[in-house]
Amino acid sequence: MSTWTRAVEIGRMTPDSRNRYVDFLRAVSILAVVFGHWLMAAPQMVDGELSVEHLLVVAPWTQVATWVLQVMPVFFVVGGYANAASWESASRAGSGYPDWLRSRMGRLVIPVLPLVAFWTIIGAVAGWLGVDPYLIRVGSINALIALWFLAVYGLAVALVPVTRAAWRRWGIWSFWVLVAAAAIVDWMALTGRIPDAGWANYIFIWVAVHQLGYLWRDGGLAGARRALSWAVLGAVAVAVLLNLGPYPASMVDVPGAEASNSAPPTLALLALGMVQTGLLATFEPAVNRWLQRARPWAAPVLVNGMIMTLFVWH
Repeated sequence: MSTWTRAVEIGRMTPDSRNRYVDFLRAVSILAVVFGHWLMAAPQMVDGELSVEHLLVVAPWTQVATWVLQVMPVFFVVGGYANAASWESASRAGSGYPDWLRSRMGRLVIPVLPLVAFWTIIGAVAGWLGVDPYLIRVGSINALIALWFLAVYGLAVALVPVTRAAWRRWGIWSFWVLVAAAAIVDWMALTGRIPDAGWANYIFIWVAVHQLGYLWRDGGLAGARRALSWAVLGAVAVAVLLNLGPYPASMVDVPGAEASNSAPPTLALLALGMVQTGLLATFEPAVNRWLQRARPWAAPVLVNGMIMTLFVWH
């Protein structure tokens, strides 16, 4: 049986209650990350020497494309939706937090271990053979840099019982409190008062985006009017922040730039996440109907079956 045929068969066993659009977005967002990373790499030979450049530096006009290619907010929103559903299911079944967390984290961590082991050997052997340390360093950074996402997302997963309880008690205010905290951090970091404060936004920004997944899960984005209102609000925020604040145009890190919207994340990236959330929620009914067909649904089943392996090895 071919891999595709197997995916079709698995897809046919999917219960009708599952929101297939969530799995579809997870697959699309990871594929977009892979494509974006490959696209941004611009190695070239200059006077006989290898020069490892970045497309956003070589061609600055491409920075606008990051408004589409920066899809990490989508993954966190989808994660919020899926983690809420999983936690509720575990709670109904009487499964404790340790068992639930072990199951969720295992899916993230286990695919990483072969990569770390493999690259450790590659680095050691390359050094022993006398390979230029610069090349080893560049290779290691490019091979392992994407793992930052697993650390931050893993923290968001670990906090699900707390963030979900906060959502049930305070609703959307549990999101806006995090936005306010992120704004304070941006003010301290971008004005130079406490430059290192920006790293706190790895928690505030990404957990806030994760909370939008709860909004989606609980019907807060149902209907085009509600969904588009979030998209419009986010678009206005992006426009204001980029025009009036010290935020760069690129939504991913640009080597050598004075400021970044992603490392650490800023309010501009959070606002982009609001735009993406609203727009994607608008298309949920139509895409879900399309995914009821066997072949369209088989593609997300296939990608999601190896999604973490694809992410860590690309």
